[in-house]
Amino acid sequence: MTDPTLLVLSSLAGGDKHGYAMMEDIERFAGVRLGPGTLYGAITRLEKLGWIAPVGPMERRQPYTITGAGREHLEEQLASLGRIVRAGQRRLEST
Repeated sequence: MTDPTLLVLSSLAGGDKHGYAMMEDIERFAGVRLGPGTLYGAITRLEKLGWIAPVGPMERRQPYTITGAGREHLEEQLASLGRIVRAGQRRLEST
């Protein structure tokens, strides 16, 4: 999974983070290193959609939190991915 939207939402589901912390977290759990342009482009889109929101600044960095709508979207997308994974596994087992 390399969709920046799902990676950022998954990262924020674990707690509020600023951009660099998200990059590090995503690399740890997904093995994907998002470049700054990709990450901050995703953050901008997610904020416009209302799926994440900024929280009070910590030092120089702007942390973000996942919103209720963002959590719902993430849950829907992960359920869909789960169905795809299960179908793929069944098909591999039958060959």
